[in-house]
Amino acid sequence: MSTTETWTIGRLLTWTTDYLKKSGSASPRLDAEILLAHARDCPRIELYTAFDEEPSESTRMAFREMVRRRAEGTPVAYLVGHKEFYSTAFEVNPDVLIPRPETEHLVVEALDRAKELGEERGANLRIADVGTGSGIIAVTMAKQLDQALLTAIDVSEAALDVATRNVAKYQLGERIELLCGDLLSCLPGEAQFDMVLSNPPYVSAAEYELLPRSVKDFEPRQALVAGPDGSEVICRLLEQAAQRLVPGGYLIFEFSPMLADRLDSILTTEWTEPVVTKDLAGHARIVTLSKPNG
Repeated sequence: MSTTETWTIGRLLTWTTDYLKKSGSASPRLDAEILLAHARDCPRIELYTAFDEEPSESTRMAFREMVRRRAEGTPVAYLVGHKEFYSTAFEVNPDVLIPRPETEHLVVEALDRAKELGEERGANLRIADVGTGSGIIAVTMAKQLDQALLTAIDVSEAALDVATRNVAKYQLGERIELLCGDLLSCLPGEAQFDMVLSNPPYVSAAEYELLPRSVKDFEPRQALVAGPDGSEVICRLLEQAAQRLVPGGYLIFEFSPMLADRLDSILTTEWTEPVVTKDLAGHARIVTLSKPNG
C-alpha cells in the first residue's frame, strides 16, 4: 500500500480484496471486510456507510498487520479471535479447531433427539460433549436446553482454557462441568448420560497431508488426526459411550465421509441401526446411534 495516497475504507477494501485473492484466499472480499471491521472495532455492516472515510493511522497499522498474516495463511478466525457458530460468537485461538458449519448438523440432530428424550424423561437431560475444544457444542446445547446438565471433556488443557472462557461468557458455569481427560475415561465410575455428543479427531494420517496449508500450519493436529486409519478415536468412543449411556440414550458424532463405506465394520453390536445425516454438500457427516433398551 502506498502511503502517499488517501486510503479510504472503500479503497482499502478494494486493494485488499485483490491482494488476498492473489494470495490464494477463497473469500478475499469477506476476509478484507472482517479484518477491517475488527481493526476499526465496528460491525462489518458499518463499513458500507463509511466507504469515503479515512481510518486512523492506528487502524490502518492494525489492519495491515492482519492482512499480512492472512496472506501468509493465518485463518481469519484466529486473527480476530472469534468465530460464529449457531448464531453465537465463540472465542477461538490456535489451541482449538475453528468451528465449521458441518458441526451445526450435529447440534440440530442432537436437539431433535433431546426433544424426544425430554418428552420421555423430563427436561433435566445429562449430556456429555467429548472433545469439546472451544466448547461450541456444550455451550450451544446448554443455551438451547435451559435445564440440561452438560459435561464437556477435552484432553487438551489449553483447549479447556478457551472453553472455560466461552462457558463463562454465556454464564453457563452452573450447568456445564469441564473436565480434562481422554474421551470418557476421566469420568467417575457412576457417571451416566442420556446423550454423548462428539466431534472427534477423524482424519487419517494420509488425509492430513492433503489438507490446506491454512489448516495444517495453524489448527491443532491433535484435534484432527485420529491415526493411520482415521477411525481409531471413533472406535474407542463407541466402546466407552456404550458403557456410559443409559438404555435408550444417544451417541451422536461427526465423522469423515471417507469412512462412510466402512461404517458397518466400525460399529459394534451394542447399538441400534445407525442414522446417517448428510451435510449441505451431500456428504455423510453425522452418525446417530441409540443404545437399545433392556
